[in-house]
Amino acid sequence: MRLRNPPKNPSACCQNKLVNIGRALVVAGALLIVAGLLFLAAERLGIRLGRLPGDITLRGRHGVFYFPLVTCILLSVILSLVLWLLRRH
Repeated sequence: MRLRNPPKNPSACCQNKLVNIGRALVVAGALLIVAGLLFLAAERLGIRLGRLPGDITLRGRHGVFYFPLVTCILLSVILSLVLWLLRRH
């Protein structure tokens, strides 16, 4: 199958894809830095993610079962809001 209008410079298409991947990696890195700073700030403010009221901890003689229920819900809501805001643009 032949293209009707083949690109004049086939490497330009690949360069655009690489630029897009590079931008996505920079954005992902920036988001990780912001998330890390938020975790540090939360720790200093006394908000310990993973130890919120409502997180389940069962201690037995031979072990501990821990499930961070409220932390999971909180992170899910935050990530949903962030992704919703990113999709709007």
